[in-house]
Formats: sequence, C-alpha cells, structure tokens
Amino acid sequence: MPQEIDLEKYHQLALQKQKDHRKFLAGLKKKPPKNLDKIAQQIHDEVFEEIDCLACANCCKTLGPDFKEADIVRIAKYFKMKLPAFEEEFLQVDEDGDKVFKAMPCPFLCEDNLCSIYDVRPKACREFPHTDRKKIHQINHLTIKNTLTCPAAYLFVEKLRDRL
Repeated sequence: MPQEIDLEKYHQLALQKQKDHRKFLAGLKKKPPKNLDKIAQQIHDEVFEEIDCLACANCCKTLGPDFKEADIVRIAKYFKMKLPAFEEEFLQVDEDGDKVFKAMPCPFLCEDNLCSIYDVRPKACREFPHTDRKKIHQINHLTIKNTLTCPAAYLFVEKLRDRL
C-alpha cells in the first residue's frame, strides 16, 4: 500500500491559506492568462505524480458524489439491479434535491482504498478534484472547497500560485 498522506496537515494548511487562495483565484478569474489551461494541465500532471490517491481516498471517505441519472443507470446495470432497488439500497435525496449516498464512506471503497466499481464510477468521481478542467478559473468556489479535503487540490493551487 502507498505511503499514507497526512490529511490533517493538508487540511490545516488549506484552512490557513484559504484567504490567500481565494484572492489568487479571484485574480485569475478577472484576468486569466492566455495559457492558463496549458499551465493548469501541467501542474495537475505534476501534482498527481506526487500524490497517490490510493494513499488518501479522503474524497471517497468524506465526500459523496452527486449521482446523475446516467451514473445510476450505469452502476445499477453493472450490479444487475433494477434502478429503484439500487436507489433504495444506496441513495437518498439531499436538501438540494441531488441524489447522494445514504452514508459515507463510499460503500464501494475497499479496505486498500481501491474502488470496487472503478470502471463504472460516477462522473463526479472520475472528474474529482477537477484540477484538469479547462477554464479552471470558472470553478474557484469548488477549487477552494476541494483544497480542504484533497491534498492534490491544495498542492495544485499552491503550485499554480508559484508558477503565475
């Protein structure tokens, strides 16, 4: 198993730097550099050479994905379950009207931090922490939020600040 990540250390660092990160990202939103997508992709790749998700899986332990209908259909089919049965067993509707897990950690997270449904996992899981997204400056609120949970998101913002 990969070396464990000190989640509390990253969480505290993210809390301490939240104001600076907000200010930096707000500046990017006002005047994004022409090559921001390219730089962001390079930094995303660098960060994920340093951070091994299997050593962390904090997102799978604490954040539930928002299930879209296509996710539910795909995963229910994978389990050979009818949609209502899948939803009854695993999902609930939250205060925003989104379908989310009934309980965390993710019921598909294995002890070794592998995902038992990796090939059919929800879109939100595939895209998390969204640091390789085009026009990253358009999702500042999400990036800031993710730095509190995901060490890779925190490092991404730090490296982006250093680079720009």
